Amino acid sequence: MSILVIAEHDGAHLKGATLNTVTAALQLGAEVHVLVAGSNASGAAQAAAAVQGVTKVLHADAPQLAGMLAENVAALILGVARDYSHLLFPSTAAGKNVAPRVAALLDVAQISDITKVVSADTFVRPIYAGNAFATVQSADPIKVITVRGTAFDAAKSGGAATVEHLAATPDSGSSRLVSQELTKSSRPELTAARIVVSGGRGMGNGENFKLLEALADKLNAAIGASRAAVDAGFVPNDYQVGQTGKIVAPELYIAVGISGAIQHLAGMKDSKVIVAINKDAEAPIFQIADYGLVADLFEAVPQLTQQL
Repeated sequence: MSILVIAEHDGAHLKGATLNTVTAALQLGAEVHVLVAGSNASGAAQAAAAVQGVTKVLHADAPQLAGMLAENVAALILGVARDYSHLLFPSTAAGKNVAPRVAALLDVAQISDITKVVSADTFVRPIYAGNAFATVQSADPIKVITVRGTAFDAAKSGGAATVEHLAATPDSGSSRLVSQELTKSSRPELTAARIVVSGGRGMGNGENFKLLEALADKLNAAIGASRAAVDAGFVPNDYQVGQTGKIVAPELYIAVGISGAIQHLAGMKDSKVIVAINKDAEAPIFQIADYGLVADLFEAVPQLTQQL
């Protein structure tokens, strides 16, 4: 049977996590379809059709699908689910919102956050905040899976899939999109950035994050933060990296004033090169760092920025 990937998009473009999910789907079988649900999302449907390895795009376009409301999207997926052996979602906030509903309605167990495809029914996923990995096998007829994007390469462009219209299901009426606020930034998006500069509780306050912004501007990097910094109100929630935040795996991760709690490490330890700056030589972050600098960040970061 075919594999269906549920796309995450902004109406015109696919989100990066969708391309990683397509790569995971291609390891399950050659017949990979992508579902693009939204309102005025024809651009995203065409982008999905151009992904290498995708053979068909199902495009459902209706006002009630704007904002990817979970109830409406889940009902749409349920209408086509029986035609597929696997339903794959990016392991993002949107994917984690819809996938459990679909699994419950299909009466199957969800397989969450996979990092490796062993076979069509066997997968590897992290447990204990990434300190161990479990190999899980599912006997369910339809497998509902969320995919950790950082564990798979992004699918390339160069495909020429057909785009097929899919009738949208009626509005459930149980939820509505009240408003949406998007953070505007000239910096790269956190989960897609090649370089990430993150600050923790050691930054002291939100005003001091300007030190990291100056460094990030030199490196064309995204800004991240630990949960401690977010909970203290230093920076917005969408900066959070960690088990309950965003999972990142950039080429370079610079952790400034971050002690290295296990929950934070779970969100960034797959980074290619990790640099830690902390005045506490015993901080756990140094155990996984490739390069460590024991220094006062308020002296070290401006010096580093100046040198760059």
